[in-house]
Amino acid sequence: MTDPAPYAAIALQLTARALDRLTDRGVASAHILAGIAEMDRRLAASAGFVAQYGGCPVRLVVLPEYLFTSYPARVSVADFAAVAAVDIDGPEYAALGRVAAERAVFLAGNLYERDRHFPGIYFQTSFVVAPTGEVVLRYRRLNSMFAPTPHDVWSKYLDIHGIDGVFPVADTPIGRIAAIASEEILYPEIARAHALRGAEIFVHSSSEIGSPLATPKVIARRARAFENCAYVVSANTAGIAGTAMPLASADGHSAVVDYRGHVLAEAGAGETFTAFADIDIAALRAQRRKPGMTNQLSRQRTELFVPVYSATQIQRADSLLDEAGAVIVPERDHFARVQAEVIERLAKEGLI
Repeated sequence: MTDPAPYAAIALQLTARALDRLTDRGVASAHILAGIAEMDRRLAASAGFVAQYGGCPVRLVVLPEYLFTSYPARVSVADFAAVAAVDIDGPEYAALGRVAAERAVFLAGNLYERDRHFPGIYFQTSFVVAPTGEVVLRYRRLNSMFAPTPHDVWSKYLDIHGIDGVFPVADTPIGRIAAIASEEILYPEIARAHALRGAEIFVHSSSEIGSPLATPKVIARRARAFENCAYVVSANTAGIAGTAMPLASADGHSAVVDYRGHVLAEAGAGETFTAFADIDIAALRAQRRKPGMTNQLSRQRTELFVPVYSATQIQRADSLLDEAGAVIVPERDHFARVQAEVIERLAKEGLI
């Protein structure tokens, strides 16, 4: 295995723009494409400055969560899928591919997308586009409070996409990349599953509260980096425009964290590229191959936990499949009702 030379990564902190008030798919797509064009201008200027400032070429850029659409707060699952969720072969991914090719970067981000096998719903998808313009990683968020996930259609999803489509890791010339979506950074199992499949870099697209206090996500991304001996490149939004929520409610503290859990760079508030740092995959691999107490990944005893996990069911699979295996398009309150039922069951079982 040839180790890549050190390179720079940017967590590009930009403002998300809400599309949930739109009702026309063509208009929504035009807005997304305009957002991609604007992002490209910011990316080009930012990457040029970083390369001059630090000397290493920029080869990885991570965008915030749902940058081009924001989240679907006021519309139904079916309506948002019809209007604002993109297709895997649509013009939006083609535009992102052109950006990655023109700027010679691996471009990571997050969109809501449709899957023809699951009509009427969408998945929140983290992607990585290579400098060839090809999408080399497509990860669908597995734990969400307000949106469908692969686990909600698990039996059918696994048959179609397999476990490689659930926990994908892209083996690229800049290292092995996996994605973690938003609050999933709080779930250590998701990062660990990717690490056990070889991931060295976690690209984390997020839209979260920025605070001078140590928020749960700030703490978690350092923990996920250290315990998996992996880099975390975490891009937050610079606020969300087009909603009634105050603009800067989800703003700031994009960061690059190294495999020791050290924060290499962190942004303040507003639109900025200042969360950038060098990535040294050769050093990471050397650390992973060195015996010692701090090499936690090699000290895992995964068999210990199999009986506990396999015997414990919390959120049940297939909540959006009927008895015939057809997709149930949920109302927005479905997800809260499922959680309430889980809490009630766990309480009856004496687990909480």
